[in-house]
Amino acid sequence: MFSFLKSLFGGGNKTAEIHEMLANGAIILDARTPAEFKDGHIPKATNFPVQTIGANISKIKKMNKPVVAYCQSGIRSGAAVATLKSAGIQAINAGSMYKLDAIMHE
Repeated sequence: MFSFLKSLFGGGNKTAEIHEMLANGAIILDARTPAEFKDGHIPKATNFPVQTIGANISKIKKMNKPVVAYCQSGIRSGAAVATLKSAGIQAINAGSMYKLDAIMHE
């Protein structure tokens, strides 16, 4: 149960794994709403609101890249990552947009 909560909320030290995935061309997935995305997002991020992930699995699979997901707090990106992983897509929850931004600037 604890590992499920860690993956859902972006817990644990995943910095090295996120850096590696980004260096290997990972898709940066913003799981927030289009309005939140419009108000500001990580450069080069693609907006797939969490509620649309299931409908976009084939599109994301065709990109043939790992996924680094974020949202406002890590909850929605955790749900998105769970859906992606269940579809066989390599994905990691980076947590919040601010946490991912800080990791990217380390």
